[in-house]
Amino acid sequence: MAKNQSRTPGRDVRGGKGKGGRPQTGRAGAFRGKGPHGEKNHGSRPLPGAARRGPQQRERGDLIEGRRAVEEALGCGMPLRSALVQERSGERDQALEKIAARLEDAGVPVERVPRARLDALSSHGAHQGVVVRTRPFEYAELADVIAAAGEGDALVVVLDHVTDQGNFGAIVRTAEVVGAAGVVVAKARAASVGVGAYKTSAGAVMHLPIAQVPNLARAIDELKEAGFWACAATEHAEQDVWHAPMGGRLALVMGSEGEGISRLVAEKCDFACKLPQRGRVESLNVAQATTVLCYEWLRRVECGGEADA
Repeated sequence: MAKNQSRTPGRDVRGGKGKGGRPQTGRAGAFRGKGPHGEKNHGSRPLPGAARRGPQQRERGDLIEGRRAVEEALGCGMPLRSALVQERSGERDQALEKIAARLEDAGVPVERVPRARLDALSSHGAHQGVVVRTRPFEYAELADVIAAAGEGDALVVVLDHVTDQGNFGAIVRTAEVVGAAGVVVAKARAASVGVGAYKTSAGAVMHLPIAQVPNLARAIDELKEAGFWACAATEHAEQDVWHAPMGGRLALVMGSEGEGISRLVAEKCDFACKLPQRGRVESLNVAQATTVLCYEWLRRVECGGEADA
């Protein structure tokens, strides 16, 4: 596939492989509780659409835990309502005190609390002595993600009901690092931007448009109309990632930890791919697999790489 190859909006690829087109693979197939090749354990600029919120967002403030995530929040000017910092005991923690001072300098009320209180608020016990409360996360619209993609090569990661916040945050982190235009998630029965996602994304959720949509199949149609090719990561694919056309304008669809890619979403995809495997462990989890696939996209667009013959 040529480096700058893009999809003709609205083009029907179901009839086979045309000139410059992608191979027609038919139905991509669901994971049946696994990841892209079989795992069962499925990462201060205003964002496009940041002024809008979806109807299902929580009205209470969100919590961010962990020193790096809090520093990211401060660095991008995220509005913080209050902060809980572990009370001093024994040797002075200079790094934690520096964060507390930054919070106070930013006008954020800081309350000193026992570690037990932070433990009770933490999603996974890795608060590192600081938790801050902010406003509910403000999601982008799908149109904002498409606008961020521009006209050339672009990557959008579509998550078909990934439910674990750790996986979700790690995927967002990978997407931001490789320069994806955004991440698309379902509004219902899927992980949202919460404490765990802030932590595992290392603050990346604050730098990348994340769109919540009511219908993923319809969202894929809209991405295809905008020139994207939709790739389903599934163990049932006939071709592996090295032979799949992974460059250009790509909507990478990853399945959930429990059910994989749903039938309807899979049928909307233009082609499918899987990760090759030699070892005995069943597979990577969805966050690890997404990282491999995203970097293969980046390799193609950076180096002008073609699929292996």
